[in-house]
Amino acid sequence: MTPPLRIGQIGYAFMGAAHSHAWRTAHRFFDLDRTPELAVLVGRTESKTIAAAARFGWAEAETDWRRLIERDDIDVIDICTPGDSHAQIAIAALEAGKHVLCEKPLANSVADARAMADAAAAAADGGVWAMCGFSYRRTPALALARQLVQEGRVGDIRHVRAQYLQDWLSNADAPLTWRLDRERAGSGSLGDIGAHSIDAAQFVTGQAVTAVSATLETFVTSRPLGGDLVGLGGVGQADAPRGPVTVDDAALFSARFDGGAIGIFEATRFALGRRNAMRLEVNGSLGSVAFDFEDMNSLQYFDGTDQEGRQGFRTINVTEPVHPYTANWWPTGHGLGYDHLFTNQAADFIRCITQGEQPRPSFQDALRVQAVLAAVEASAADESRWSTVSEPTPTKDD
Repeated sequence: MTPPLRIGQIGYAFMGAAHSHAWRTAHRFFDLDRTPELAVLVGRTESKTIAAAARFGWAEAETDWRRLIERDDIDVIDICTPGDSHAQIAIAALEAGKHVLCEKPLANSVADARAMADAAAAAADGGVWAMCGFSYRRTPALALARQLVQEGRVGDIRHVRAQYLQDWLSNADAPLTWRLDRERAGSGSLGDIGAHSIDAAQFVTGQAVTAVSATLETFVTSRPLGGDLVGLGGVGQADAPRGPVTVDDAALFSARFDGGAIGIFEATRFALGRRNAMRLEVNGSLGSVAFDFEDMNSLQYFDGTDQEGRQGFRTINVTEPVHPYTANWWPTGHGLGYDHLFTNQAADFIRCITQGEQPRPSFQDALRVQAVLAAVEASAADESRWSTVSEPTPTKDD
């Protein structure tokens, strides 16, 4: 019998919970050659890690990720930690012959991301694979948008509009968390949610961002200490001791793409009333596609070749078996939710491992996103002057 694929996961908070659910679920809905086995969960605090392992169904709990990587009975390392630890863990795991799934953004710097991409390229020579967790790619409607672009239904792409709008930091007394610490998070709304928009735009269009002109803003410069590690919501005490916020609250930038398109990007955690509005619109010479994650099972499509007088955006309910991923889930019309993206992602990753194929997005793909993030910060620091995106050195899989 085919042995299970034994997973070792590092981190159990927000992303750790989502990934745990995905590993536990993937083989129940997808026909996979190997079954994921929740072997070991790693966290810093023993009691909390043991409790999380029991809650999410992990067989063992561990407090040292190095011991996890040393184990011969672990096949996959899943990294769900803040960005400051991604490079160290991923490189060590790849060098130890473990497949690696790493949450986005890939790292906190281009240098670390490049080192990770180099390690992944070297590991691929031995059949060891690495993937970055840009989970929105696994939204059926967004994947359908990519298909329509690839089929030429949009024509030559001219405009890209990308927004990621949240409001969980709008209260100035929301507590200080690791997501607001540059040393741990790398950046704020730019890297946390803006990275998703960059990857989604490049994924759907098939074009790479080459230059940006940017503005970054921090609206609240200090917050009450003692925030939780999840970093989602909550209100601290207004009179509690405060610590500095060292990342951006909002990011705006114009962009140029290598295929000739121009784009506008916005990422903020201060858009009151917008809980998780991850939006993307692409306008071409023949049509347009528009997506909003707050209506995640629908895609708006405009066909510019329709008869005059009968044109207009149509709503495609992306719930049919012919649509990406949906045949593995529910009957027509029964939509998916946020958690399904991670299960789709886990299934894709397992399938690539068993078939010996490079999973996407690769670390090289994620390095390209990291290069855009760096260019945005460089432009914002230089009075919004245009900043060229550094071209990552291509690997053999690129």
